Amino acid sequence: MRTFSEPLYWQIRKMVVSHDDANDLLQNVFMKAWKNIHNFRGDARLSTWLFKIAVNESINFINREKARLNLPADDEETSFLLDNIEADEYFDGDDLHKELLKAIARLPEKQRLVFNMRYFDEMKYEDISDILGTSVGALKASYHHAVKKISEYIGNLEV
Repeated sequence: MRTFSEPLYWQIRKMVVSHDDANDLLQNVFMKAWKNIHNFRGDARLSTWLFKIAVNESINFINREKARLNLPADDEETSFLLDNIEADEYFDGDDLHKELLKAIARLPEKQRLVFNMRYFDEMKYEDISDILGTSVGALKASYHHAVKKISEYIGNLEV
């Protein structure tokens, strides 16, 4: 837990935005890993397995929250994430950092995941591929599209 808590926390936090939700989900990840350690085959690294659990737990959480809040079908995930960014009492960045987070929140889920893992966590495409089960080529394309959309969003801000 000491080794993986911090990187897993930040991966989850980037997905769900809220500090409290990220802490709860991190606990769920470790509980799920503990209960299912007998299923870990060792085909991948332990960190890859834990990140896969964290990503799945985060996606499930976001989907449950969208259903619980009865958000409209269009842009429901974006609305949920943008609301969390605005309401985050632990946010300590400047306005530009907040706008970057808003730009990332507007990305489709897969592009958001790939961008966060590649840009913030500096993961190799091969590791992201193992976690998300997507080809390296598709991940590179997703990252490229994400960077383009973020650049356009930031470029359109009024200074």
